Amino acid sequence: MRHTLPVSPQFYVTAPQPCPYLPDREERKLFTTLDVDSALELNDALSHQGFRRSQNVIYRPSCSDCNACKSARVDVQEFKPSKSQKRVLRRNQKLVRTIKRTWVTEEHYALFSTYLNSRHENGGMAGMEVEEFSAMVEESPVNTQLVEYTLDDKLVAVCLTDTLTDGLSMVYSFFKPKMARNSIGTYMILDHIRIAQQVGMAFVYLGYWVQNSPKMDYKSKFMPLQTFQMGQWKPIDLAASNDAMPNEPIPEQVAAIHLPHG
Repeated sequence: MRHTLPVSPQFYVTAPQPCPYLPDREERKLFTTLDVDSALELNDALSHQGFRRSQNVIYRPSCSDCNACKSARVDVQEFKPSKSQKRVLRRNQKLVRTIKRTWVTEEHYALFSTYLNSRHENGGMAGMEVEEFSAMVEESPVNTQLVEYTLDDKLVAVCLTDTLTDGLSMVYSFFKPKMARNSIGTYMILDHIRIAQQVGMAFVYLGYWVQNSPKMDYKSKFMPLQTFQMGQWKPIDLAASNDAMPNEPIPEQVAAIHLPHG
């Protein structure tokens, strides 16, 4: 099914910058803003066409000589956890999930800062101040929630999650670094799949997947995984070539804007 845009948005392109996933390449992003009056419809339509939301901006990679980044989603009704994923579920069975509105607390920011300092200290979001973090979480013109996970009443993980017409989109997640030994990142995806299954949704959107990128390899563990290719969603083929090839044409307008990765 092809999704048409409910409005005619103006698209722009970011200036080239080093690719965070593949060496010796540059990335650009095609983006538009989500105006309040049409945000829900536009976010839904563009998400179905491989875009990703950040605050009131929605974007997709638009590199001149590479299409390695592919939007990925899990077919939740067909998903069956692997043996290792079942172990992850058992290891984290004491976690308590709570879904809340997008209102930032000091506890959220402290956990976020600890996560960045431990795992992404040289990333594009390093050093983000509380005001910027609050904007990232709270400035959403669409249906967004904070999915919190606690252990013994202590916050250990959070995921900023959008609700689309056909599924859940995991916008950004962070967690207590020592919880990595329990594969908490994997657990949050598994739990979102469980939520979607329970309410009859079809997909969980995971952002972008890059074949052969260590940062993105974990997403290919959630089968059946679909990626957006040549204008449609197709089952992932891990054996397929990942050679560089041009993307679709992009508008001439170029604007510099900071967008998070993933």
